Amino acid sequence: MKYRIGDNVVVTTGRDKGASGKLLKIDQKNDRVLVEGLNIRVKHIKAKQGQPGDRVEFSAPIHISNIALLDAKTGKASRVGYKFENGLKVRVTKASGSEIVQKAPAAKKESKKTIKA
Repeated sequence: MKYRIGDNVVVTTGRDKGASGKLLKIDQKNDRVLVEGLNIRVKHIKAKQGQPGDRVEFSAPIHISNIALLDAKTGKASRVGYKFENGLKVRVTKASGSEIVQKAPAAKKESKKTIKA
């Protein structure tokens, strides 16, 4: 998979063409991605006893073929390529050849385990 969670992408086709956002979720099985703030849909919630009805807006998944990586150097859509530097495989943009910097994931909190003797 050429895209990773946290990448900035731009929509190449469809209603949101030209809009950009951050990847939130990737579904490899169905080739779909969830982009923050794009492909907004409205779900109507029917009123129930004691609760009023409501309209909820949410981001719907987009097919992976309809997005492209946003090149930080040029600000335009670009394809993703790979090259090897010092024995490591590095993602690069095809348009400018610049390296795609992946932010380090946030450190997970360690759970405190108590040992019973």
